Amino acid sequence: MRGITKRWLINTFGIILVILFVIVIAFAFVIQNSYYSGIFQVLNGRSSELANIFSDSSEFIQTARVYVENFPDKELMELMVINEDGQVIITSTGFAPDNDQTMPDYQSALSSEEHYADWHGNLSSGENVMALTRVMYDKEDKQVGAIRYVVSLEEADRKIFISIAGVCLIGLLVLFLIFVSSTYFLRSIVRPVQEISATAKKIAQGDFDARINKFYDDEIGDLCDTINYMAGELGTADKMKNDFISSVSHELRTPLTAIKGWAETVQLDGCRDIETVQKGIGIIIKEAERLSGIVEEVLDFSRIQQDRMVLIMDKIDILAELDESIYMQRDRANSEHKHIVYEEPEILPAVLGDRNRLRQVFINIIDNALKYSDADGVVNVNVEQVDNNIVITIADNGCGIPAEHMPKIKQKFYKANQTVRGSGIGLAVADEIVRLHKGTLDIDSVENVGTTVTITIPVITPESEQQPPAEQGA
Repeated sequence: MRGITKRWLINTFGIILVILFVIVIAFAFVIQNSYYSGIFQVLNGRSSELANIFSDSSEFIQTARVYVENFPDKELMELMVINEDGQVIITSTGFAPDNDQTMPDYQSALSSEEHYADWHGNLSSGENVMALTRVMYDKEDKQVGAIRYVVSLEEADRKIFISIAGVCLIGLLVLFLIFVSSTYFLRSIVRPVQEISATAKKIAQGDFDARINKFYDDEIGDLCDTINYMAGELGTADKMKNDFISSVSHELRTPLTAIKGWAETVQLDGCRDIETVQKGIGIIIKEAERLSGIVEEVLDFSRIQQDRMVLIMDKIDILAELDESIYMQRDRANSEHKHIVYEEPEILPAVLGDRNRLRQVFINIIDNALKYSDADGVVNVNVEQVDNNIVITIADNGCGIPAEHMPKIKQKFYKANQTVRGSGIGLAVADEIVRLHKGTLDIDSVENVGTTVTITIPVITPESEQQPPAEQGA
């Protein structure tokens, strides 16, 4: 036995055992006191009759002899007649009196104001008895003798023992029932905990398909559900991580292949075909920039994960950054036969932000809108001021996002469409950048209808305008 079972036996079962032991001791004391008090009351009641029986104390011996002969409880107790010298002269047993036997109750009665005393103890034979002696006096207050009652306590002790044994038996039965029920209860806890421990080890070793059987619909059951849910989430996260590694590997391989291929072509062709060289160098530069963008995106995500994303905050014109982002994507849109529709507002308030990071967000969202739009697709960009916020809406009429993917669309590594290029961390990075600007990034999408991304950035207030430009970190 170890663990929960051992602690329970030491703490709970041990306490119950001590409590039952105290109860048995208390019961033994109470029942013994009850039996002995009853016997004493009988003896005291008998001795109280003597005042009427021995009213004429001058004939004490004759009256005592008649009293002994007619005593009705001879079978229950022994009656002794003691003379004025303290010698036992008559007994109800018919045997010769034993004057060598000590009589502590008689000695106590001689000095008692009530003229009687009781004693409880063992005779020289070892028998446990209770005795009561009442001393008799004549009219001149002179001792004429005494009557002593002696009751054996052997029968009372036997009944007391039987009662205590019965209580002990009941206590043992209670302990047994508690042990059986508690063992069943402990198994109902220990077995699931053992299975939880074994399954948790499997999960820790990478087996995210491991599940715990739910035994009961209680706190243990809730724990099983939670661990099963955790395993599912870890499995999903592990799959997304593997997909991310695969996607990033593919994303890195594509520009590297193009760079290597065109570099080899330029090397073999030399400088004979200037047009080919220029085209190759142009593609190498473009793919190198793409490669740099992927690496930077991964580094940004790493900074976010480690809370090391730092923004260089300054008062900026958000329209200028949006215009540049659209301009950078327009050539690509034209080459893919897609359209970006944007009507620039006349003027908007300045915002406090990092111009490079906000441009990164705009490029990422517009890139996604073009990526998931078919040929002749339209991406609408709208900017307006709503209260103290600049609201930028980027909407496309592309494939949209299925409803089951919407709750996880901004999670790291998550890609709703695995067939389209991308690492799956762009939206997570964009969402974190907007959050650091004290803004929000919301996505609304309907499958086969399109997606709308709404970015909200607060404008500069008089309070914030008084503050100098600063760095802001995650």
